[in-house]
Amino acid sequence: MTAKYHNKNSLIVGVISDTHGFLKPSVLQAFKQVDFIIHAGDIGHLEIIETLQNIAPVFAVRGNMDCGTWASKFPEAEVVEVGKNLIYVLHDLFRLDIEPISVGFRAVISGHSHRPSVEIKRGVLFLNPGSAAQPRYGFMPSVALIHVEGMSLNVRFVELE
Repeated sequence: MTAKYHNKNSLIVGVISDTHGFLKPSVLQAFKQVDFIIHAGDIGHLEIIETLQNIAPVFAVRGNMDCGTWASKFPEAEVVEVGKNLIYVLHDLFRLDIEPISVGFRAVISGHSHRPSVEIKRGVLFLNPGSAAQPRYGFMPSVALIHVEGMSLNVRFVELE
């Protein structure tokens, strides 16, 4: 399934992962001007998605800790079309079973590791926003913003208070 979102030439995408049922108020501030939100799994509770939907449309995938009836409505992977950019979203990057460039993906978004990271591999942007609720390894809680202009994807991390 491909979710399409391209009503403007310039977009801001909020990216969040690993909320584990807790949404810091600073997330709402960080996402106040986003056009839509991608949640890369380990949501924790449906209320997290409902709260984020009050800010902007949300595309979310199920993480390994998302269990129960409420979680079954979320796919394990999602393709989001942002203008001319195809973005592949999954929770655990180690479950990536395709070569992103060969199928036309410009970016791969994942969570799971609780470590914020951004890297370009063979022309594809790989982004993990870190954990918005339970950071590890000395990192602060964080989310990411992707500024999309045409085929340009620029990432900025936002540390949460």
